[in-house]
Amino acid sequence: MLTKTLFILNDPPYGTERSYNGLRLAGALCKREGHEVKLFLMGDAASCAKANQKVPPGYYNIEVMLRGPSRHGAEIGVCGTCMDARGIAEAELTEGAKRSTLEQLTDWTSWADKVLVF
Repeated sequence: MLTKTLFILNDPPYGTERSYNGLRLAGALCKREGHEVKLFLMGDAASCAKANQKVPPGYYNIEVMLRGPSRHGAEIGVCGTCMDARGIAEAELTEGAKRSTLEQLTDWTSWADKVLVF
């Protein structure tokens, strides 16, 4: 049986660990057989999908963490309104992340068996 899980991330990539922990769980879950994962980044979490993040040595990199679920088939949507508010262009998104809409989030919420919000 396939379990469908939607992760909604709201917090910025750094300064709090909510998005970090959400991505850790999403990454682990999408590697398991019988699980399908989608991620939707909104609010300050839109910055999680910005490409070319540079972090100090030894510090986690949210962009790299986001690519893991993408490589395992997870779809990643980034709220377009939130991107615009933060000056993030679609060309600046990391590989696997796509500009999205509230309408798509609505569809994904209907699709999911579980919705986890971080």
